[in-house]
Amino acid sequence: MKTITLDSNVIEAIAAHYDEALRLIERRFHVKLAARGNEVTVSPGGNGAESRVADVAQLLGELAGLKESGVPLGREDLKTAVELKHHEPDACLEDHFVTARIETSGSKAVVPKTTNQRLYIEAMRQNDLVFGIGPAGTGKTYLAVAMAVALLDQGRVKRIILARPAVEAGERLGFLPGDLAAKVDPYLRPLYDALYDMLDPQRAERLMEQGTIEVAPLAFMRGRTLDNAFMILDEAQNATSEQMKMFLTRIGFGSKAVATGDVTQIDLPAQKVSGLVEAADVVSGIRGIRVVEFNDKDVVRHPLVQRIILAYERLENERVSGEDDASTPESK
Repeated sequence: MKTITLDSNVIEAIAAHYDEALRLIERRFHVKLAARGNEVTVSPGGNGAESRVADVAQLLGELAGLKESGVPLGREDLKTAVELKHHEPDACLEDHFVTARIETSGSKAVVPKTTNQRLYIEAMRQNDLVFGIGPAGTGKTYLAVAMAVALLDQGRVKRIILARPAVEAGERLGFLPGDLAAKVDPYLRPLYDALYDMLDPQRAERLMEQGTIEVAPLAFMRGRTLDNAFMILDEAQNATSEQMKMFLTRIGFGSKAVATGDVTQIDLPAQKVSGLVEAADVVSGIRGIRVVEFNDKDVVRHPLVQRIILAYERLENERVSGEDDASTPESK
């Protein structure tokens, strides 16, 4: 059992979600919490939770430190802090909420929810070319757009280029109604969604009308060299080897580029090599380039998404195992 005294400012900051936060801590760490005034008593809740009492004490202490640093502790911030310390007891909350925090000119501030997300943000700050590779829902594109908007607000880049390869995943573009713009717009919609979450829609529309922000199919970038720009290639696993080389060689002076994708969801024809898979291997050793890999533990969408990803991973492993068994001499 351990009793922690919380600063009144901390309690005031989380007052609206105080009970909810304490109950979440109890569920995640399997402890019992008793709050009286500004004192919280932590005791084991069974299932060998004695070792987690110290983790909870550290969590509460770090929350107090964040408040002293001027970090607002809203509902989502508290959830992020609890989940982070639950999965990674050695994680430092200050690294996530202060050092790695992405601030934009609007009210939106983005905090990495996992260690790999923090490493990804650090990589984008420190390198001119970053590859973010991993399953859906890990924040690859969202964090890249947030970083692009933040650097635009700071005047460190003058343009944002958001691109996607318009690859057919089961449907045929030629049979879709409308002109070329209407045909490719559905492929670009996820980029618009991330952009509108970072910027006021009116400002976003104005910046796109001015050409400061451009959302376009990857093919539209051919023949251009982009200085002082933040370039994002989303769904990069569906870029061919030639397209990826084209994208990477568009980087001009003062520019940054991020390529994101999930190598388990390649929609290219079987005879085509994924440019993302190839590039991550070819250029990973070059100074100024960083490859960050995400996994199912980094999924920050609905909890079902993580379970779905794991289910498909098991299915794929079973298929591979079955193919290996079929190829052995004993099976023939």
